[in-house]
Amino acid sequence: MIEEKRESLNFIEQIIEEDIKSGKHKGRVLTRFPPEPNGYLHIGHAKAICINFETAKKYGGSTNLRFDDTNPTTEETEYVDSIMKDIRWLGFEWNDEPLYASDYFDQLYEYAVTLIKKGLAYVDDSTPEEIATLKGTPSEPGKQSPYKSRSIEENLILFAKMKNGEFPDGSKVLRANVDMSSPNMLMRDPVIYRIKKEHHHRTGDNWCIYPMYDFAHGQSDSIEGITHSLCSLEFIHHRPLYDWFIEKLGIFPSRQIEFARMNVEYMITSKRKLLKLVNESYVEGWDDPRMPTLSGMRRRGYPAAAIRTFCDKAGVAKRENTIEISLLESCVRDELNRTAMRAMVVLDPVKVIITNYPEGQTEKLQAENNPEDTESGYRELVFGRELYIEREDFIENAPPKYFRMTPGANVRLKNAYILHCTGVEKDNDGNILEITATYYPDSKSGEDVSGIKPKGTLHWVCASDAKSCEIRLYDRLFTIPNPNEDENADFLSFYNDKSLEVISNAKMESGLMNAKPEMQYQFLRQGYFCVDEKSTNDHIIFNKTVGLKDSFTKEVKIN
Repeated sequence: MIEEKRESLNFIEQIIEEDIKSGKHKGRVLTRFPPEPNGYLHIGHAKAICINFETAKKYGGSTNLRFDDTNPTTEETEYVDSIMKDIRWLGFEWNDEPLYASDYFDQLYEYAVTLIKKGLAYVDDSTPEEIATLKGTPSEPGKQSPYKSRSIEENLILFAKMKNGEFPDGSKVLRANVDMSSPNMLMRDPVIYRIKKEHHHRTGDNWCIYPMYDFAHGQSDSIEGITHSLCSLEFIHHRPLYDWFIEKLGIFPSRQIEFARMNVEYMITSKRKLLKLVNESYVEGWDDPRMPTLSGMRRRGYPAAAIRTFCDKAGVAKRENTIEISLLESCVRDELNRTAMRAMVVLDPVKVIITNYPEGQTEKLQAENNPEDTESGYRELVFGRELYIEREDFIENAPPKYFRMTPGANVRLKNAYILHCTGVEKDNDGNILEITATYYPDSKSGEDVSGIKPKGTLHWVCASDAKSCEIRLYDRLFTIPNPNEDENADFLSFYNDKSLEVISNAKMESGLMNAKPEMQYQFLRQGYFCVDEKSTNDHIIFNKTVGLKDSFTKEVKIN
């Protein structure tokens, strides 16, 4: 029984349970999510957020939010605000107030001084190119810097002058004195401080030297008493250095544990590449609904619960893999099927005239808001002599087994009546102007006594009640599943220039005029849609979230 329980745990949970059993940290569990505020969070971050917050919660612990703000050149308050918004939207709350690596600049500086005093750090005047050359290669050991022999006293003086701004940018660095022959290149006397006379978004101009990530990260974990530092697999080679600093400084022993990062088909998560998409106007911004950012997914209508479910189903692994985007979209469909209100919207309208319905007369019909939610109630639909249906739902000369509207055939209107198509009016170029039909008065939905059994059901809106709206149809941002697969090719060569189609004059139920940003709907027979944040009271914009089924995969296979 115990073995079964163990097998059901992921490898991180197994480690934590062993720590708790041994009494390590007195059973305390404290994790952290440490984003650098140099961009918006994306789907890969969502997995890290879920793992850190949910793991801590499972064991009665908590999670710190810490901004690793050690590079003033790329960091902005805008990113800090967006990150906090995204985490809360995803459904998590961090421990107390947000923390910042910059809060620890004084302490980190003292740690660096301690290393110098122990002979474990030295000031190096070499250029970046010279340092890189002396580091050697993975198959060849590095060579000692000519500045490694400086005395402790000289290093202390030089480091203090670096702090005081007495040297220009790039003229000196502080390096850890580790092992230039280590097979791990990261252990070959890594740079731990550099001169960078840049304004910091929190500390202003108080500092002109900044710690490198490898130095700041582990020590910040230690300062906060982080018990389990959960991070993506790309940091596995950084762990020996993480542990080396903790050991040499004699500080709280946080433990780094790595898991495979989230890679999803048709998405990129490189901040550099995402920034390129934004700066070169391939997308509207960081929150463009085609972007893999959490703000983009929120704007597109992806429910936070669906993203959490997706991360859970993707699992916690030790090896990198690529998750099919169909899994994410399936999670979105499942969630929205339960929660989204139903509505009828005609994207490409063509008018139908019901010739035997009295002119000027309308009636109110009822429609379920959500058949999956019995408490969601009903809404009223207006029905009248003139309606809109989808242009693609009519064929004049229909093939066999065609169950939509065609002359001489019957078709049901959802929540309304059965129509019998009688004809069509065209212009001189053969374009359809309007369709004529008759209705069966005794075929009203819920009260049908006509005995007629049409095989097709269409969505519609009443012309006298319909309102216009804008629809934005989104497709994959890239044309291939892995736009990073060819290292020699520019990822932008796989950009899908048909990833956005705008429909400017769709017709919707008038009740949707009350829809507010981020409200989600299932448009019958069309898919799931979300009200865009840029909608106004007189101009409603809907973003397509996902189709009712995975038509994209089927299209690819057919083609």
